[in-house]
Amino acid sequence: METNHSGSSWNLAKLDSRMKTCLLVCLIAMLSYLTARIGGALVIRPQTNWPFWPGNVIVVSILLFVPRRIWPILMAAAFGTYVLYDLQTGMAIRSTVLLILSDTVEVLTAALGFSYFFEGVPQLYSLKALGKFSFVAGVLAPSTGAFFGALAASGSYWTSWRISFFSEAIAFFTVMPAILGWVGHIRSWVRGLRAYYLEAAGLIAIIVTLSYFLFVDRRASALPAFTFFLVPFLLWSALRFGTTGAGTSATIVAVLSAWGAAHGRGPFTGTAPINNVLWLQLFLLSAAVPFMFLAALVEGQKRDKQELRESEKRFRLVADSAPVLIWMSGADKLCNFFNQGWLKFTGRPLEQELGDGWASGVHPDDLEQCLAVYSAAFDARASFEMEYRLRNFEGHYHWILDYGVPRFESDGTFCGYIGSCVDITERRLSEDSLHILSGRLIHAQEEERSRISRELHDDFSQRLALLGIGLGQLWKNLPNSDVEDRAHVEEMLKATKELSSDLHSLSHQLHSSRLEHVGLASALTGLCREFGKKHNIAVDFTECDIRHKIPIDVALCLFRVAQEALGNVLKHSQAKGVQVELGANADGVSLRIRDDGRGFNTELNNPEAGIGLISMRERIRLVGGRLLVKSEPGRGTEILAEVPVSASTKGVKARAQTTGK
Repeated sequence: METNHSGSSWNLAKLDSRMKTCLLVCLIAMLSYLTARIGGALVIRPQTNWPFWPGNVIVVSILLFVPRRIWPILMAAAFGTYVLYDLQTGMAIRSTVLLILSDTVEVLTAALGFSYFFEGVPQLYSLKALGKFSFVAGVLAPSTGAFFGALAASGSYWTSWRISFFSEAIAFFTVMPAILGWVGHIRSWVRGLRAYYLEAAGLIAIIVTLSYFLFVDRRASALPAFTFFLVPFLLWSALRFGTTGAGTSATIVAVLSAWGAAHGRGPFTGTAPINNVLWLQLFLLSAAVPFMFLAALVEGQKRDKQELRESEKRFRLVADSAPVLIWMSGADKLCNFFNQGWLKFTGRPLEQELGDGWASGVHPDDLEQCLAVYSAAFDARASFEMEYRLRNFEGHYHWILDYGVPRFESDGTFCGYIGSCVDITERRLSEDSLHILSGRLIHAQEEERSRISRELHDDFSQRLALLGIGLGQLWKNLPNSDVEDRAHVEEMLKATKELSSDLHSLSHQLHSSRLEHVGLASALTGLCREFGKKHNIAVDFTECDIRHKIPIDVALCLFRVAQEALGNVLKHSQAKGVQVELGANADGVSLRIRDDGRGFNTELNNPEAGIGLISMRERIRLVGGRLLVKSEPGRGTEILAEVPVSASTKGVKARAQTTGK
């Protein structure tokens, strides 16, 4: 049952396709015969010259809308009616055969040429498209058709070739744009455009009436100058209705002017018939081609504007649907667009945000830097990225990460900026929490170091000192004859002194009392001297004149940075020399440590640099400073720490705790 049903459906589809083909055959045969009779009425005798032949153009237009497999059937139907008409008019068999050959070559050349250049039906919406159309319709197809068509005439070959060429070219530039345009209008018929079609009907009526009085009426003037009365209406049709209007108007003028010339009326009847044909064809070309190019230019601009409007609509739809805040500014730095996401976030209408109104929502502490970054990037036509706080609809400030990129036209003209913003409040709060935790850990570490240092200094060092005194007394009480025991006690006493010295050095590393009592410079001097002496590395310490009073937390931070940097030199650098420089400027103090070791690539995640650099950066951040690291493989490492003297750990912690609120 399923097979039979499937077979029945296929048969019905095949039958339906055949019915459509039969209807097309009947339609093209009827149109071709009617066109042949109209063309016969336009012949200028006695040479039987066609100044305008629309038959082949109608066939080509129909072929472009149907599958290629039925082209031979439709062409046979069309050309069969041409043969029938030629036989009815008594045309010689030789001439009929040559004309059918000419029509066949021309139709195939045009249909295949349009299909190749336009991949289907030509769309004359730009000068580029019209240029391709002109090559096929104004050069390729008419010239190939005229090559054989001129052989059918009895006069001069080149005169006949010229007349045949122009008659076909005129038809392509008049009838074909009209057919393609009206088919497109029928496919996209819109009821709301009644006024548009009423205007078109009125214009057609005016052109028909005026052309009738200029070319057909018995009182039509023989002066060609009167044809200029058509120019305003041809302009109207081209500017208002595009290539469809220009083609339709030119077709009306071509048919009526050719009919008038064929019947001895109008301005193209004053000279010999052969000259009348030439002047008429030149007039029709001038009435079709310039206005067709004007119409294509206008339609291209309209289409570009429509595409721009549609593009803007799509952009606004995407922008309003995006889960980010989007803004745009013009070349004057003033913002001209904010998406719905931005407006919902701020709770303000678009009118209040436009221009520089958006700046009223930026946190006062961030506004100056925000505008400075934006202006600098704008003047440099460069992308930018910045963070600032923006007030939301509830009156709370949220941290915003703003990315901005310049916009340029296709010709390179700068037209402003477009930016997208992301709410990073949660991330900033997490970072601040981590920073606070890191600061507390470092603070706890320092307290623990101080406690351990005190234990080592006040307890273990004293106990070792007592142990040393006891060993010394024991060594003195042993008789001189007991050489072996005295030697053992002496070695123990020596080891005890070394252990006491190491504990003392470790105590100073954990907590430098020298730093508290004599200052940073003296503490760094002792650190460098002890490090160089112990590890046999040349450490050169220099101190510039520091007039600022360095807070203890800043001094401790820089001292720890120096300790960590020297530790990295020992562990990883394999350097033979180190330079440590303590300097000052108008804002604060700086510490620079350079070595001549093997260095490393700072762009890579180097585990050797690892936790040491992280610890240094975090310490510097806690006192409001910055840390710069410069290093290259084989060229050593340079670490620069800069800290403002006004910074203090407590002040920075307080700022960190209030960040984002």
